[in-house]
Amino acid sequence: MQHVDVVIVGGGAAGLMCAIRAGQRGKRVRVIEHANRVGRKILMSGGGRCNFTNTGTTPGHYLSANPHFCKSALARYTPWHFIALVDKHGIAWHEKELGQLFCDDSSKQIVAMLLNECAAAGVQVQTDCPVERVQHADNGTFQVHTHDGTIAAPALVVASGGLSIPRMGASGFGYELARQFGHSVLPTRAGLVPLTLSGTHQQRFAELSGVALPVTVTCNSQSFSNFMLITHRGISGPAILQISSYWQPGDALSLDLLPGSDALQTLQTLQAERPAAELKTLLAELLPKRFAQRLCEHWLHSKPIRQFNLPELRTVAEALQNFPLIASGSEGYRTAEVTLGGVDTHELSSSTMQSRTVPGLYFVGEVVDVTGWLGGYNFQWAWASGHAAGEAV
Repeated sequence: MQHVDVVIVGGGAAGLMCAIRAGQRGKRVRVIEHANRVGRKILMSGGGRCNFTNTGTTPGHYLSANPHFCKSALARYTPWHFIALVDKHGIAWHEKELGQLFCDDSSKQIVAMLLNECAAAGVQVQTDCPVERVQHADNGTFQVHTHDGTIAAPALVVASGGLSIPRMGASGFGYELARQFGHSVLPTRAGLVPLTLSGTHQQRFAELSGVALPVTVTCNSQSFSNFMLITHRGISGPAILQISSYWQPGDALSLDLLPGSDALQTLQTLQAERPAAELKTLLAELLPKRFAQRLCEHWLHSKPIRQFNLPELRTVAEALQNFPLIASGSEGYRTAEVTLGGVDTHELSSSTMQSRTVPGLYFVGEVVDVTGWLGGYNFQWAWASGHAAGEAV
Protein backbone atom coordinates (compact mmCIF):
# COMPACT_ATOMS: atom_id res chain seq x y z
CA MET A 1 0.00 0.00 0.00
CA GLN A 2 1.28 3.42 -1.00
CA HIS A 3 0.75 6.34 1.39
CA VAL A 4 0.27 9.99 0.39
CA ASP A 5 -1.39 13.03 1.95
CA VAL A 6 -4.01 13.60 -0.75
CA VAL A 7 -5.41 11.32 -3.41
CA ILE A 8 -7.44 12.98 -6.18
CA VAL A 9 -9.74 10.89 -8.34
CA GLY A 10 -9.97 12.59 -11.73
CA GLY A 11 -7.37 14.40 -13.79
CA GLY A 12 -9.56 17.08 -15.30
CA ALA A 13 -9.53 20.83 -14.74
CA ALA A 14 -10.74 20.78 -11.12
CA GLY A 15 -8.61 17.81 -10.08
CA LEU A 16 -5.41 19.22 -11.53
CA MET A 17 -5.98 22.66 -10.00
CA CYS A 18 -6.61 21.05 -6.61
CA ALA A 19 -3.43 18.99 -6.99
CA ILE A 20 -1.33 22.03 -7.89
CA ARG A 21 -2.45 24.07 -4.89
CA ALA A 22 -2.13 21.17 -2.44
CA GLY A 23 1.30 20.33 -3.82
CA GLN A 24 2.42 23.94 -3.48
CA ARG A 25 1.46 23.71 0.18
CA GLY A 26 3.86 20.82 0.65
CA LYS A 27 1.34 17.99 0.50
CA ARG A 28 2.22 14.66 -1.10
CA VAL A 29 -0.40 14.43 -3.83
CA ARG A 30 -1.41 11.63 -6.19
CA VAL A 31 -3.81 12.24 -9.08
CA ILE A 32 -5.48 9.12 -10.44
CA GLU A 33 -6.97 9.34 -13.95
CA HIS A 34 -8.73 6.37 -15.53
CA ALA A 35 -8.12 7.58 -19.11
CA ASN A 36 -4.77 7.37 -20.86
CA ARG A 37 -4.25 11.13 -20.58
CA VAL A 38 -5.41 13.96 -18.34
CA GLY A 39 -7.51 16.94 -19.34
CA ARG A 40 -9.41 15.38 -22.23
CA LYS A 41 -12.34 17.82 -21.93
CA ILE A 42 -9.87 20.70 -21.77
CA LEU A 43 -8.30 19.50 -25.01
CA MET A 44 -11.59 19.38 -26.90
CA SER A 45 -13.09 22.58 -25.52
CA GLY A 46 -13.48 25.75 -27.52
CA GLY A 47 -12.89 23.99 -30.81
CA GLY A 48 -9.44 22.97 -29.60
CA ARG A 49 -8.54 26.41 -28.27
CA CYS A 50 -10.05 26.07 -24.77
CA ASN A 51 -12.43 28.76 -23.55
CA PHE A 52 -10.54 28.71 -20.25
CA THR A 53 -12.43 31.41 -18.33
CA ASN A 54 -14.79 34.35 -18.57
CA THR A 55 -13.84 37.79 -17.25
CA GLY A 56 -17.48 38.55 -16.43
CA THR A 57 -17.91 35.62 -14.05
CA THR A 58 -20.42 36.18 -11.24
CA PRO A 59 -22.42 33.74 -9.09
CA GLY A 60 -25.45 34.64 -11.21
CA HIS A 61 -23.94 32.71 -14.11
CA TYR A 62 -24.45 29.39 -12.32
CA LEU A 63 -27.38 27.04 -11.76
CA SER A 64 -27.67 25.15 -8.48
CA ALA A 65 -30.32 24.12 -5.99
CA ASN A 66 -28.19 26.12 -3.55
CA PRO A 67 -27.36 29.29 -5.52
CA HIS A 68 -25.23 30.89 -2.79
CA PHE A 69 -22.84 27.94 -2.56
CA CYS A 70 -20.51 28.98 -5.40
CA LYS A 71 -19.93 32.52 -4.08
CA SER A 72 -17.06 31.79 -1.68
CA ALA A 73 -14.84 29.82 -4.05
CA LEU A 74 -15.46 32.16 -6.99
CA ALA A 75 -14.61 35.20 -4.87
CA ARG A 76 -11.31 33.71 -3.68
CA TYR A 77 -10.06 32.42 -7.04
CA THR A 78 -11.10 34.79 -9.81
CA PRO A 79 -10.61 34.77 -13.58
CA TRP A 80 -7.71 37.18 -13.04
CA HIS A 81 -5.86 34.62 -10.94
CA PHE A 82 -6.09 32.10 -13.75
CA ILE A 83 -5.16 34.68 -16.37
CA ALA A 84 -2.03 35.46 -14.34
CA LEU A 85 -1.13 31.77 -14.43
CA VAL A 86 -1.68 31.63 -18.19
CA ASP A 87 0.47 34.74 -18.65
CA LYS A 88 3.21 33.27 -16.44
CA HIS A 89 3.50 30.40 -18.90
CA GLY A 90 3.60 32.71 -21.91
CA ILE A 91 0.37 31.41 -23.42
CA ALA A 92 -1.13 33.91 -25.85
CA TRP A 93 -4.88 34.43 -25.54
CA HIS A 94 -7.69 36.60 -26.84
CA GLU A 95 -11.24 37.58 -25.93
CA LYS A 96 -13.71 36.24 -28.46
CA GLU A 97 -16.93 37.83 -27.19
CA LEU A 98 -18.81 38.47 -23.98
CA GLY A 99 -15.72 38.05 -21.79
CA GLN A 100 -14.88 34.61 -23.22
CA LEU A 101 -11.11 34.00 -23.24
CA PHE A 102 -9.48 31.49 -25.60
CA CYS A 103 -5.93 30.38 -26.35
CA ASP A 104 -4.57 31.89 -29.56
CA ASP A 105 -2.98 28.58 -30.43
CA SER A 106 -4.13 25.36 -28.77
CA SER A 107 -5.85 23.97 -25.69
CA LYS A 108 -2.85 21.63 -25.41
CA GLN A 109 -1.02 24.60 -23.91
CA ILE A 110 -3.44 24.72 -20.95
CA VAL A 111 -2.98 21.01 -20.24
CA ALA A 112 0.81 21.35 -20.55
CA MET A 113 0.72 24.35 -18.18
CA LEU A 114 -1.24 22.39 -15.58
CA LEU A 115 1.09 19.39 -15.85
CA ASN A 116 4.15 21.64 -15.55
CA GLU A 117 2.67 23.22 -12.43
CA CYS A 118 1.95 19.75 -11.04
CA ALA A 119 5.54 18.67 -11.69
CA ALA A 120 6.89 21.82 -10.05
CA ALA A 121 4.74 21.12 -6.98
CA GLY A 122 5.87 17.49 -6.77
CA VAL A 123 2.46 16.08 -7.72
CA GLN A 124 2.39 12.53 -9.05
CA VAL A 125 -0.06 12.02 -11.92
CA GLN A 126 -1.05 8.45 -12.70
CA THR A 127 -3.00 7.83 -15.93
CA ASP A 128 -4.68 4.73 -17.33
CA CYS A 129 -5.53 3.82 -13.75
CA PRO A 130 -9.22 3.03 -13.11
CA VAL A 131 -10.41 2.95 -9.52
CA GLU A 132 -11.85 -0.41 -8.52
CA ARG A 133 -13.21 0.56 -5.10
CA VAL A 134 -12.71 2.98 -2.24
CA GLN A 135 -12.74 2.10 1.44
CA HIS A 136 -12.75 4.27 4.55
CA ALA A 137 -10.55 2.68 7.20
CA ASP A 138 -11.19 2.82 10.93
CA ASN A 139 -8.26 5.23 11.34
CA GLY A 140 -9.94 7.76 9.02
CA THR A 141 -7.76 7.14 5.97
CA PHE A 142 -9.21 6.47 2.55
CA GLN A 143 -7.95 3.43 0.68
CA VAL A 144 -8.26 3.74 -3.07
CA HIS A 145 -7.87 0.36 -4.76
CA THR A 146 -6.73 0.38 -8.39
CA HIS A 147 -5.38 -2.30 -10.69
CA ASP A 148 -1.94 -0.77 -10.04
CA GLY A 149 -2.22 -1.17 -6.29
CA THR A 150 -3.78 0.58 -3.32
CA ILE A 151 -3.19 4.19 -2.33
CA ALA A 152 -4.01 5.40 1.17
CA ALA A 153 -4.48 9.02 2.22
CA PRO A 154 -6.24 11.02 4.94
CA ALA A 155 -7.79 13.23 2.24
CA LEU A 156 -9.78 12.07 -0.80
CA VAL A 157 -10.85 14.57 -3.46
CA VAL A 158 -13.52 13.44 -5.92
CA ALA A 159 -12.98 15.33 -9.19
CA SER A 160 -14.35 12.74 -11.58
CA GLY A 161 -16.70 15.01 -13.53
CA GLY A 162 -20.25 14.37 -14.66
CA LEU A 163 -22.01 12.31 -17.30
CA SER A 164 -21.54 14.59 -20.31
CA ILE A 165 -19.69 13.28 -23.39
CA PRO A 166 -19.32 9.60 -22.45
CA ARG A 167 -16.95 8.98 -25.37
CA MET A 168 -14.43 11.05 -23.39
CA GLY A 169 -14.73 8.57 -20.54
CA ALA A 170 -17.45 10.30 -18.52
CA SER A 171 -19.24 8.10 -16.01
CA GLY A 172 -21.32 8.30 -12.86
CA PHE A 173 -18.45 7.11 -10.67
CA GLY A 174 -18.30 10.32 -8.63
CA TYR A 175 -22.00 10.08 -7.83
CA GLU A 176 -21.57 6.45 -6.77
CA LEU A 177 -18.77 7.47 -4.40
CA ALA A 178 -20.91 10.27 -2.98
CA ARG A 179 -23.76 7.86 -2.27
CA GLN A 180 -21.34 5.32 -0.80
CA PHE A 181 -20.35 7.91 1.81
CA GLY A 182 -23.93 8.90 2.56
CA HIS A 183 -24.20 12.00 0.40
CA SER A 184 -27.33 12.99 -1.51
CA VAL A 185 -27.06 13.32 -5.27
CA LEU A 186 -29.59 15.61 -6.92
CA PRO A 187 -31.15 14.39 -10.20
CA THR A 188 -28.84 14.85 -13.17
CA ARG A 189 -29.60 15.83 -16.75
CA ALA A 190 -27.78 17.09 -19.81
CA GLY A 191 -27.00 20.81 -19.93
CA LEU A 192 -25.63 23.10 -22.65
CA VAL A 193 -27.00 20.65 -25.19
CA PRO A 194 -28.73 20.87 -28.60
CA LEU A 195 -32.49 20.39 -28.54
CA THR A 196 -34.40 18.06 -30.83
CA LEU A 197 -37.63 18.71 -32.70
CA SER A 198 -40.30 16.29 -33.84
CA GLY A 199 -43.56 16.36 -35.74
CA THR A 200 -44.53 19.48 -37.66
CA HIS A 201 -41.61 21.67 -36.63
CA GLN A 202 -39.06 19.00 -37.45
CA GLN A 203 -40.61 18.36 -40.85
CA ARG A 204 -40.77 22.04 -41.73
CA PHE A 205 -37.23 22.79 -40.56
CA ALA A 206 -35.56 19.59 -41.80
CA GLU A 207 -34.41 21.07 -45.12
CA LEU A 208 -32.97 24.15 -43.39
CA SER A 209 -30.11 22.27 -41.69
CA GLY A 210 -27.09 24.55 -41.52
CA VAL A 211 -29.05 27.82 -41.46
CA ALA A 212 -28.01 30.12 -38.60
CA LEU A 213 -29.59 33.36 -37.43
CA PRO A 214 -29.46 35.66 -34.39
CA VAL A 215 -32.37 35.17 -31.99
CA THR A 216 -33.44 35.89 -28.46
CA VAL A 217 -34.78 32.67 -27.00
CA THR A 218 -36.91 32.63 -23.84
CA CYS A 219 -37.94 29.77 -21.58
CA ASN A 220 -39.15 29.84 -17.97
CA SER A 221 -38.50 33.59 -17.68
CA GLN A 222 -34.84 33.21 -18.76
CA SER A 223 -33.65 34.72 -22.06
CA PHE A 224 -30.46 34.52 -24.11
CA SER A 225 -29.52 36.45 -27.23
CA ASN A 226 -27.10 34.82 -29.63
CA PHE A 227 -27.13 32.64 -32.73
CA MET A 228 -29.42 29.68 -33.31
CA LEU A 229 -28.35 26.94 -35.70
CA ILE A 230 -30.88 24.65 -37.35
CA THR A 231 -29.63 21.05 -37.47
CA HIS A 232 -30.94 17.90 -39.13
CA ARG A 233 -32.34 16.84 -35.74
CA GLY A 234 -33.44 20.15 -34.26
CA ILE A 235 -31.80 23.36 -33.06
CA SER A 236 -28.42 24.24 -31.63
CA GLY A 237 -26.06 27.22 -31.50
CA PRO A 238 -25.03 29.32 -28.48
CA ALA A 239 -28.50 30.70 -27.72
CA ILE A 240 -30.06 27.22 -27.69
CA LEU A 241 -27.24 25.63 -25.70
CA GLN A 242 -27.67 28.34 -23.07
CA ILE A 243 -31.43 28.00 -22.76
CA SER A 244 -31.23 24.19 -22.70
CA SER A 245 -30.04 24.33 -19.09
CA TYR A 246 -33.31 26.06 -18.15
CA TRP A 247 -35.54 23.91 -20.37
CA GLN A 248 -37.22 20.67 -19.38
CA PRO A 249 -39.47 18.40 -21.49
CA GLY A 250 -42.83 20.01 -22.07
CA ASP A 251 -41.58 23.56 -21.57
CA ALA A 252 -42.40 26.04 -24.33
CA LEU A 253 -39.70 28.04 -26.09
CA SER A 254 -40.28 31.47 -27.59
CA LEU A 255 -38.02 32.93 -30.28
CA ASP A 256 -37.60 36.59 -31.10
CA LEU A 257 -36.43 36.35 -34.71
CA LEU A 258 -35.66 40.09 -34.91
CA PRO A 259 -33.80 40.67 -31.64
CA GLY A 260 -33.15 44.26 -30.71
CA SER A 261 -35.80 45.68 -33.02
CA ASP A 262 -39.51 46.45 -32.94
CA ALA A 263 -41.02 44.10 -35.53
CA LEU A 264 -44.25 46.07 -35.97
CA GLN A 265 -42.38 49.35 -36.45
CA THR A 266 -40.05 47.66 -38.95
CA LEU A 267 -42.99 46.26 -40.93
CA GLN A 268 -44.81 49.61 -40.94
CA THR A 269 -41.68 51.36 -42.21
CA LEU A 270 -41.30 48.80 -45.01
CA GLN A 271 -45.00 49.14 -45.85
CA ALA A 272 -44.56 52.88 -46.29
CA GLU A 273 -41.29 52.67 -48.23
CA ARG A 274 -41.87 49.57 -50.40
CA PRO A 275 -45.63 48.92 -50.56
CA ALA A 276 -45.48 46.67 -53.64
CA ALA A 277 -42.92 44.25 -52.21
CA GLU A 278 -44.12 40.85 -51.02
CA LEU A 279 -43.77 39.97 -47.35
CA LYS A 280 -41.51 37.00 -48.16
CA THR A 281 -39.19 39.27 -50.17
CA LEU A 282 -38.89 41.75 -47.34
CA LEU A 283 -38.39 39.07 -44.68
CA ALA A 284 -35.65 37.50 -46.81
CA GLU A 285 -33.71 40.76 -46.33
CA LEU A 286 -34.15 40.60 -42.55
CA LEU A 287 -33.68 36.85 -42.09
CA PRO A 288 -31.80 34.09 -43.93
CA LYS A 289 -33.61 33.71 -47.25
CA ARG A 290 -34.49 30.01 -46.94
CA PHE A 291 -35.74 30.53 -43.40
CA ALA A 292 -37.92 33.49 -44.45
CA GLN A 293 -39.40 31.48 -47.31
CA ARG A 294 -40.23 28.58 -45.01
CA LEU A 295 -41.90 30.96 -42.53
CA CYS A 296 -44.11 32.33 -45.27
CA GLU A 297 -44.91 28.87 -46.65
CA HIS A 298 -46.11 27.45 -43.37
CA TRP A 299 -46.76 30.18 -40.79
CA LEU A 300 -47.21 33.54 -42.48
CA HIS A 301 -49.37 34.28 -45.53
CA SER A 302 -47.27 36.23 -48.04
CA LYS A 303 -48.77 38.98 -50.19
CA PRO A 304 -47.75 42.54 -51.14
CA ILE A 305 -47.16 44.31 -47.86
CA ARG A 306 -49.54 47.16 -48.78
CA GLN A 307 -52.39 44.63 -48.55
CA PHE A 308 -51.81 44.03 -44.84
CA ASN A 309 -54.07 46.04 -42.55
CA LEU A 310 -52.86 46.99 -39.07
CA PRO A 311 -54.28 43.94 -37.24
CA GLU A 312 -52.67 41.65 -39.82
CA LEU A 313 -49.33 43.42 -39.47
CA ARG A 314 -49.59 43.04 -35.72
CA THR A 315 -50.16 39.29 -36.16
CA VAL A 316 -47.05 39.02 -38.36
CA ALA A 317 -45.00 41.07 -35.90
CA GLU A 318 -46.15 38.91 -32.99
CA ALA A 319 -45.13 35.77 -34.88
CA LEU A 320 -41.70 37.23 -35.58
CA GLN A 321 -41.06 38.33 -32.01
CA ASN A 322 -42.73 35.47 -30.16
CA PHE A 323 -42.29 32.50 -32.48
CA PRO A 324 -43.42 29.42 -30.53
CA LEU A 325 -41.31 26.29 -30.64
CA ILE A 326 -41.82 22.99 -28.85
CA ALA A 327 -38.69 20.90 -28.41
CA SER A 328 -39.31 17.18 -28.08
CA GLY A 329 -36.11 16.48 -26.19
CA SER A 330 -32.38 17.05 -26.14
CA GLU A 331 -29.47 15.20 -27.71
CA GLY A 332 -28.57 14.02 -24.22
CA TYR A 333 -25.22 13.42 -22.60
CA ARG A 334 -23.71 12.35 -25.93
CA THR A 335 -23.25 15.98 -26.99
CA ALA A 336 -23.93 17.86 -23.74
CA GLU A 337 -21.13 20.10 -22.55
CA VAL A 338 -22.07 19.77 -18.87
CA THR A 339 -24.17 17.81 -16.41
CA LEU A 340 -26.80 19.61 -14.36
CA GLY A 341 -27.40 18.39 -10.82
CA GLY A 342 -24.95 16.28 -8.85
CA VAL A 343 -23.66 16.12 -5.28
CA ASP A 344 -25.94 18.17 -3.03
CA THR A 345 -24.00 21.27 -1.98
CA HIS A 346 -26.00 21.64 1.24
CA GLU A 347 -23.84 18.78 2.52
CA LEU A 348 -20.52 20.45 1.61
CA SER A 349 -18.57 23.39 2.99
CA SER A 350 -18.69 26.25 0.51
CA SER A 351 -15.25 27.48 1.58
CA THR A 352 -13.37 24.16 1.43
CA MET A 353 -15.56 21.76 -0.62
CA GLN A 354 -15.23 19.27 2.24
CA SER A 355 -18.03 16.94 3.23
CA ARG A 356 -19.90 18.10 6.33
CA THR A 357 -20.32 14.49 7.45
CA VAL A 358 -17.15 12.67 6.34
CA PRO A 359 -13.92 14.46 7.38
CA GLY A 360 -11.26 14.40 4.67
CA LEU A 361 -13.71 13.84 1.78
CA TYR A 362 -13.98 16.61 -0.83
CA PHE A 363 -15.97 17.10 -4.03
CA VAL A 364 -14.95 19.60 -6.75
CA GLY A 365 -15.86 20.57 -10.29
CA GLU A 366 -18.69 19.18 -12.37
CA VAL A 367 -19.58 16.35 -9.98
CA VAL A 368 -21.02 19.02 -7.65
CA ASP A 369 -24.46 20.58 -8.20
CA VAL A 370 -23.03 23.80 -9.67
CA THR A 371 -23.37 24.32 -13.42
CA GLY A 372 -22.24 27.37 -15.36
CA TRP A 373 -23.47 29.06 -18.50
CA LEU A 374 -21.75 28.54 -21.83
CA GLY A 375 -18.64 30.67 -22.28
CA GLY A 376 -15.86 29.67 -19.88
CA TYR A 377 -17.90 29.73 -16.69
CA ASN A 378 -17.64 25.99 -16.05
CA PHE A 379 -13.86 26.07 -16.32
CA GLN A 380 -13.78 28.97 -13.88
CA TRP A 381 -15.84 26.91 -11.44
CA ALA A 382 -13.39 24.02 -11.90
CA TRP A 383 -10.38 26.27 -11.16
CA ALA A 384 -12.11 27.98 -8.20
CA SER A 385 -13.53 24.86 -6.55
CA GLY A 386 -10.31 22.91 -7.13
CA HIS A 387 -8.24 25.73 -5.66
CA ALA A 388 -10.56 25.97 -2.61
CA ALA A 389 -10.11 22.28 -1.86
CA GLY A 390 -6.38 22.48 -2.56
CA GLU A 391 -6.10 25.18 0.08
CA ALA A 392 -7.87 23.00 2.63
CA VAL A 393 -6.70 19.39 2.21
